[in-house]
This record gives sequence, C-alpha cells and structure tokens, in this order.
Amino acid sequence: MSESYRFTYIGGTGEITEKKSRFIAAVEPVKSEEEALAFIERIRRQNWDASHNCTAFTIGDNHQLTRCSDDKEPAGTAGRPMLDVLLGENIHDTAVVVTRYFGGTLLGTGGLVRAYSAAVREGLSKAVILDKRPGIRLTVQTDYNGLGKIQYILNQDRLPILRSEYTDSVLLEALIPVSLINTVTSSITEATSGQALLTVKDKCMYALSEGEVLLFEEESL
Repeated sequence: MSESYRFTYIGGTGEITEKKSRFIAAVEPVKSEEEALAFIERIRRQNWDASHNCTAFTIGDNHQLTRCSDDKEPAGTAGRPMLDVLLGENIHDTAVVVTRYFGGTLLGTGGLVRAYSAAVREGLSKAVILDKRPGIRLTVQTDYNGLGKIQYILNQDRLPILRSEYTDSVLLEALIPVSLINTVTSSITEATSGQALLTVKDKCMYALSEGEVLLFEEESL
C-alpha cells in the first residue's frame, strides 16, 4: 500500500501583483497527462490576450510524470520554479497555469522566479489540498457496557466512525490508520476484557475534508 501523500482535491485560483504585472495562478486536480493538457488549453483559451501562460504539472504517487513550460519567458524562470513548488510541497496529481499580464516593468531573472513561485503558492492557498493516507476498516461488536470505553479509545485519536448500529448489541465500523491498527485493537481488547468482537476488514486509501471521510482504492486483505 502506498504511503500517505498530498493531492489537490478541489482546484482554486490565486493572484499576485509584482511591479504592475499580474500573475494569476489556476490550480486543478488531474489524473492523467490528457487531463492536464486539456486544462492547460482551456486556461490558455480563456486568457488568450495574456503575455504568457506558463505551466507545470505532476502526476503519480511518485511524481512519475512531470512537465513544465516557460511559454516564452526566459528559460528556467517560470515553468521549472512552478514545478519546484509542487514538488517541494510534495503535492501530487496537480496542474497549474500561471497567466501573466505584463505591467510594463521588467522583473529580471530572479524577480520572475520569485513571482511565478509566489503565484503558485497563492493558487495552492485557494485550492483544497488533502492528505491521502492508508487506512483499514475495523468493525467492533460490543455490549452496551463496553460502548463508552470503545468510544473513548476512538475519540483519543479522533478516529472517524463510518457506521453504527444499535440493536441488542452495538456494531461500530471505524476507519483506522494503518500505523495505529495494532495499537487500537489491543486497546479495545484490553479495555473490554476481550469481550468485544473485532473484525479487520478492507484496506483503503482515504482522506479527511472538514470531518468528511473520502475513501479511495479499496482492496481486500
């Protein structure tokens, strides 16, 4: 299973101004080179009158596919610095276009690098960036006497409960990070004197957004 990594969940747009030049960064989640190129073309069409539309994208768990373009800015002053921000922040599956409207004052090589980098950071600040991590579904069946103890253990690490059923017993389904599964199961077993029935179920990749659980790439154990 892959380690946790950051990715763009919802795109965003941010803007900075440097010596009257406007730098507008559009950030978009992408899963393939085709999606990235389609996004880039769409932004270029929208901003057809701009001085430059510089681009960068990275795709894959290990940044297997990366591309960048200076779009006629001096070589190495736009696309590569933009890509370096994505890689430096370890953000995956993301494309960014920085549109520049020239303000009449030359920025120089260093100024361009700083401006394009800052624009990407501003765009990312307006996007929703999530951490995707490996987890395991754990079901816990217990009597009502053990419920409070189990809830306390889960709440200690703010572990999300996906499902709960209350009948003559209680059934909880929780989402546990892979790194905590042994600790959590041991704690529940000890707290309930072995009375709780634990079932380790599916592995998945998941992320949390404002308390909402997002599940990805489920696989059987």
